[in-house]
This record gives sequence, structure tokens and C-alpha cells, in this order.
Amino acid sequence: MIYVSEDVSAALVTHELAFEAVRQALVAAASDLSGVFPAVLGRSREPTNTFSVKSGWSAELTGVKVGSFWSGNPAIGLPRHNSTIVLLDQHTGRLRAVIEAGKVNAFRTAAADAVATDLLARKNAKVLAIFGAGNQAGYEVAALARVRPIEEVLIVSRPSERRNAFVEEIRQSGLDARIASAEEAVRAADIVVTATPSREPLFDAAWVGPGTHVVSMGSDAPGKHELPADLYPRASLFCDLLSQSIQIGDFQHARNAIDAGTLAVTPIGDVIEGRAPGRGSESEITVFDSSGISLQDLFMADALIRAKGQRN
Repeated sequence: MIYVSEDVSAALVTHELAFEAVRQALVAAASDLSGVFPAVLGRSREPTNTFSVKSGWSAELTGVKVGSFWSGNPAIGLPRHNSTIVLLDQHTGRLRAVIEAGKVNAFRTAAADAVATDLLARKNAKVLAIFGAGNQAGYEVAALARVRPIEEVLIVSRPSERRNAFVEEIRQSGLDARIASAEEAVRAADIVVTATPSREPLFDAAWVGPGTHVVSMGSDAPGKHELPADLYPRASLFCDLLSQSIQIGDFQHARNAIDAGTLAVTPIGDVIEGRAPGRGSESEITVFDSSGISLQDLFMADALIRAKGQRN
């Protein structure tokens, strides 16, 4: 049985590794040679301590990821977000590997958005608006700046020390960063990313201009809601996995229209494989619902195991 500790996985993971692993996972998700089971959401005795269990299989991988959010961890010097990936042997069902993947999970989530952005955003996209300044935000900016010539980052977040530190972090990476209102940020942006736990839309659909690419990655549970649903009829819609997106992703708020066929949603894996078109014109608005699927975790775990073997 292979064990990879948090320290080792954090040292191995890169945006390049995550991009390729997640790209393969999204291709698998859009094929008949994979399966993803409904996410299980739970909590501990303390209601603010929550976890999710995501599981699935592909032609080569079977396993589960447990992601947790323990609100009081910073007080004892630990991160709020943690993640553990368990791979099972395809032939026996016994443990193949256990990978602690707290930092890896942030790379994995950002990588999915980067894969979609590379396919859907305009090639000259330079202004990125990001809602939220929490744990995930910095990874999102770094991943998207690898695939588009980002020059300016507009940050929409409540005043806090964390927000101020995030602005400085982005500036130190070589990008211009500043605080902006929701309306200013969305109107100016080529790419909009929402990385929040919001339960109501963060901006007005009318603020989204032609050619904008929009990513929702914070909506990962029933009731979460980041994007205005009246944006969807004006846009081309994409997702990681439709069955999960309409359950816990932002497209849960458009489920009736999607089920009725009024709105069409394309799995991003079909775009990767050339079975479906991506952006059709410079003026088209594109939306990617990034609900975060188990296959991403399984492919990340496999890539880390191979990277660890190459380093040894």
C-alpha cells in the first residue's frame, strides 16, 4: 500500500501536473468508461465542521476523496481545508494508496478552471475579476495566469486582513491587483471567477459584457448560489459533469430549464476531445460550472504517485 503524506504531496504538486491530470479526468468524465457517484455531504458534532465524500471510477482508477472544512483549525495552527484521497486496487478492492492532499486539492480545483478557461476564454483576455479572497483564490489566479495573458486582477471581497494580504500576494506575483466593487469588476473583466460560499447571486447578469468567460467554482453543495440564473439564456453553458452540476453546482438553479431542454449544457470533456465546439465567437459569453468531481482527485492521486516514483 502506498502512502503519500501532506508534506510530500505538497512538495510534488505543480500547476503543470494538476493541469494535465485534471484534463485527463475531464475527458474521462465525458466518456462511457467512467462513473461518478453522488457526493455525500456531512458534518461533525459542530455544525461548522463539514466534510464531503466524492467517489468514482475510470478504466484504470477506482477510489474516493474525503474533503473536510474544520472552522477552528487556524487557532491551533492548522488549515481549515483538508483532503484525503483513497485509491482501491481495481482487481481486489484492497487499499492501493492513501494520499493526504490538502494543498493538492487547491491545485486540482484551480486546474479544472484553467482547462476550461484555456478552451473558452478569449485568447487576449487580460483582466480577471475574482470574487473571494479565501484559501482558493490565489490558486485560481495563478492557474488562469498560466493560460491567458492576465495583467490586472480585480478583487471583490469584504474588508479584512486576509483580503489585504491577498492583494499584496497577487502584486508580488507580478500582476496588478486592486479592490473593486462587484459592478466595476464584472463590467471590466474578460474573465470572472467566483470562489465563495455564497447562497445568493454575487452580481447582476446585465453587468456581464460580450465575450466574457465566467467560472463558478464555489458552488459545491445544495443551496449554494454564485451566478445570476438570468445570465444563462445569454450564454453558452459548460460543466465538468452535468449530473453533479445540477445537484450541487451552480446549475442546480437552472435545473428545470436544463431538464426541459430549454438550456443546453456541454461537458467540457467533449470540447477537449473535439466532439463539441467551445467558444463560437469573440462576442459570445461562456459559463463554466466547476462543481469538482471525484475523477479529478483520482487522476491527481495517480499523477502524484508517478511523480513520487520518478523522484525516488
